[in-house]
Order: sequence, then C-alpha cells, then structure tokens
Amino acid sequence: MNENAMKILAETDLYGVLLTYDEAGEKVYHLELENTTVHFFAEEWDEFLELMKQVLG
Repeated sequence: MNENAMKILAETDLYGVLLTYDEAGEKVYHLELENTTVHFFAEEWDEFLELMKQVLG
C-alpha cells in the first residue's frame, strides 16, 4: 500500500478506525473518537483489540 494512502476500516457518525503506514512501512491504526485520535502501531493495536475482547466478555 502506498505510504500516503489512508484506508477507512470502519466508521460511524462520531467514530472511525483508519489504517495508514509510517515512513518505515509499519502499519499505524488511528482510532478517532469524535475530537480525539489515538494512534497504535500494529502490536499495540493487537493488544488493544485483546483488551476490548475482555471488556465484551
């Protein structure tokens, strides 16, 4: 994927998850929560998803 490309993985009216790549080609996930954005590298994203699985039980 082009380093400058942004892929929308999911979105609602207030929230979104986007995927980009940094200069080294590493995936960067962007969790947009209205006016706040949290950035995760791939391993951090995987850990965040595991946390959310625990929350959802």
